[in-house]
Amino acid sequence: MSQTEIAVPDGELILHHYPMSPFAEKVRLMLGFKGLAWRSVLVPPVLPKPDVVALTGGYRKTPFLQIGADVYGDSALIARVLEARQPTPTLYPASAPLAVPLAQWADFHLFWAAVTWAMQPAGVAAILNNPQPEVLKAFALDRAAFTGNMKRLTLADASVQLQGHLAALDAQLQAGGPYLLGAAASIADFAVAHSLWFIRRAQPVAHILAPHAALAAWLDRMLAIDHGPHALLSSGDALVVSANAAAANRHAPTAVMAGAGFEAGQPVTVAATDYGSDPVAGTLVGLTPAEVVLRRHDERAGLVQVHFPRFGFQIKKETKA
Repeated sequence: MSQTEIAVPDGELILHHYPMSPFAEKVRLMLGFKGLAWRSVLVPPVLPKPDVVALTGGYRKTPFLQIGADVYGDSALIARVLEARQPTPTLYPASAPLAVPLAQWADFHLFWAAVTWAMQPAGVAAILNNPQPEVLKAFALDRAAFTGNMKRLTLADASVQLQGHLAALDAQLQAGGPYLLGAAASIADFAVAHSLWFIRRAQPVAHILAPHAALAAWLDRMLAIDHGPHALLSSGDALVVSANAAAANRHAPTAVMAGAGFEAGQPVTVAATDYGSDPVAGTLVGLTPAEVVLRRHDERAGLVQVHFPRFGFQIKKETKA
């Protein structure tokens, strides 16, 4: 097994998401690309999220993927899970060694420029379907807490940066194509597509995409992938799935690698380093260059293993009071 491969358990793929989430759209498209069937659990876009917390231990970024009593946070790690479940077509073609770094750039720098541009008042009204003032206020308060002390782009800065990003992506597609890194789609294509999908949803301000014909044609191809076969599942039923798998002791195999400064069985916390940095506490049961895995117990979900990628997350040893 390579440093980037992970072992995943058997069982249905259960995606916890909501329709307007850009990162959820990234995962929905990857599921469609791989032709994987999945169950859809719709979660609230704002707090409170009691059923989410029962499974994740406090991590509240959207989406997350559940397989039995194993929960995978962050779309980058979810991509690895889907690759392990269905290796072809691959998200990581050998011909595109820069796919992962490009995806990491897109998931932060392009994402925040796109979101800042799209969430202008006219864009917000389109994305949230002309919300009532109290709904808009609740959404704004939730996102302010979610981003915490992270320094956000101003609209002026986002406009300049986004236009530069779009021009570069369009030029890349004109020079090569039909995908960003050549003949085959890769994780980079999906990481770029979800931010541009979000701008398209903000129709009154989506004109910023108009000058880039090659990029528009590529985005049409990406969105035509669709989401694959899926069916609704309630969040309560998802908790039952977790509890049953936990009771049967069905979990993904995990191990803590030597020489990394941590030991199996240690109490630790894991938190995102950018935003949505609510720490998740548990017992360390897995640590590799690809992922960190905590085991924690919830009264409704049972003994859950919560998985996070190493990139963009920080592990800390818990100190006893």
